[in-house]
Amino acid sequence: MWKNECTSEQRAGSPRYGRLEGGATDGRDELESLSMPDVLTVPGLWNSGPLHWQTDWEKENPSFSRVMQRDFDHPDLDEWVETLQQAVVASEKRPVLAAHSLGCALVAHWAMRYGTGVCGAFLVAPSDVEAATYPIDPGAFKPMPRARLPFPSIVVASTNDEYISLDRATEFANAWGSRLVNIGDAGHINGASGYGPWPQGLAMLEQFVMSLA
Repeated sequence: MWKNECTSEQRAGSPRYGRLEGGATDGRDELESLSMPDVLTVPGLWNSGPLHWQTDWEKENPSFSRVMQRDFDHPDLDEWVETLQQAVVASEKRPVLAAHSLGCALVAHWAMRYGTGVCGAFLVAPSDVEAATYPIDPGAFKPMPRARLPFPSIVVASTNDEYISLDRATEFANAWGSRLVNIGDAGHINGASGYGPWPQGLAMLEQFVMSLA
């Protein structure tokens, strides 16, 4: 199923996991050479600004599109879940979800209600909505779902994220059945932390898509 709907059958020369150990590339050439599935970027609280990797990837890759919420400043769980579901259903190809921050919690909540129609999820810097340091009252987004995700997933975390500890990111990854990737001191892995184009992340996403075959 994954091979037909989520990856290209023309994979000669495409990189596999472990390629980054020999020196990262930006991933764009590989993505352009593949018949990529649709990639839905799923922002978190306050949306992702012009210096964010989600914004950069959308500009550079025509198969990437953003799940736009009506109000990014005042997240409403039911509304956000339904908006994500509509975007999944509207995708021409079975999409991959590329979520950041509160968007990761949204994917976990969506998976509990729907959970079908996607290839997998690339979950970056999931916010800990149960932490006292979370910047707003997350309302119905807490508690964080801990049910195993019904599709392949990766959690990308850092050691100094102000919105989640590495221990909590590990806890969520284990509960969701996700592979955890620790990229070190990377803050919240957003534009403010210096992760705009984030070529290594794009390469990780491409490798993740290839692994779905």
